[in-house]
Amino acid sequence: MSHLGHLTMQERERILILRVQGKGPTAIGKAIGRCKSVISRELVRNRVNESNSAVSAQKRYQRCREKSKRPKLLENLEIKETVLRLILMQQWTPEQISNRLAHENSAFSISYNTIYRAIYAGMLDTKKRSRNGRGAEKMLRHRGKTRRKKGTVETRGKIVISNPIEARPQEAAQRKAIGHWEADTMAGKMGSACLVTITDRASRFLLAAKVVKKLAGLVNDKMIALLGSLPKHKRRSITPDRGKEFAKHSLVTSALDGLPFYFPDPHAPWQRGTNENTNGLLREYLPKRQDMAPLSDDEVLAFVDKIYHRPRKCLGWKSPQEVFFGLSLHLI
Repeated sequence: MSHLGHLTMQERERILILRVQGKGPTAIGKAIGRCKSVISRELVRNRVNESNSAVSAQKRYQRCREKSKRPKLLENLEIKETVLRLILMQQWTPEQISNRLAHENSAFSISYNTIYRAIYAGMLDTKKRSRNGRGAEKMLRHRGKTRRKKGTVETRGKIVISNPIEARPQEAAQRKAIGHWEADTMAGKMGSACLVTITDRASRFLLAAKVVKKLAGLVNDKMIALLGSLPKHKRRSITPDRGKEFAKHSLVTSALDGLPFYFPDPHAPWQRGTNENTNGLLREYLPKRQDMAPLSDDEVLAFVDKIYHRPRKCLGWKSPQEVFFGLSLHLI
């Protein structure tokens, strides 16, 4: 027999039917699995208008539940205006607001969790929510982006890796030999074309080309085309990003004479910093969110040409092209 929980609409309808059949509280309680005292109280509360008691009882219950709830703090106009002013005008965080109110012995107090719940519930929205469902979250310093707790294991978008970065040859880690590459894709407009970028760790030489979409098959084909034109001794290993566009890297390994892939740790872009820095140089010509679809292959090559002809301090003021090919050029 259940002693927990409020009566449901279905139970109230059953009580009405059994009551009409002449059953008493004890019999009704046994029939629906409730204490007879629960049934007695229900019948006393809803003695008026018994012909519609199930519906009226449910409505009465819902009204009482609403009245019994503590009023939300941010339904108070003064508190709401104070919180909004500090977030919008002063760029304070909910935690700063909560603790400063306590520090100043304010006439009211509010926890930062209450402020966050109100923000995500839409209570502090100052205008209609955007298409992505975000409103007042955008007022927060991190724009309402998902924050992970320390120790959280990421389970989304994982790919099967062939080798961890710890297994990569020391000559690659120490930049002692040409042919150890780092790879990534550089996005433009969401869902549109992107660049596949591959950078040699020792010489900083860049290979890059456009693909119409960031899909594993297209990225594979472009990597094979870019690296396949090089002699075998200049393709010793490759360290890509952990993005899903590299999920089929084993096909690249097969096509390029067993070229091994070494994957960095999750969320550790510094482990392939050569490529990250080179992508930063490319961003001078191709800013974030710029649509790359209209770019021709010649335009992309022109940007790449400028980068690998730049003299680098880390190369003794030689250019990546000079180091990679063992040349001496007149660049001025």
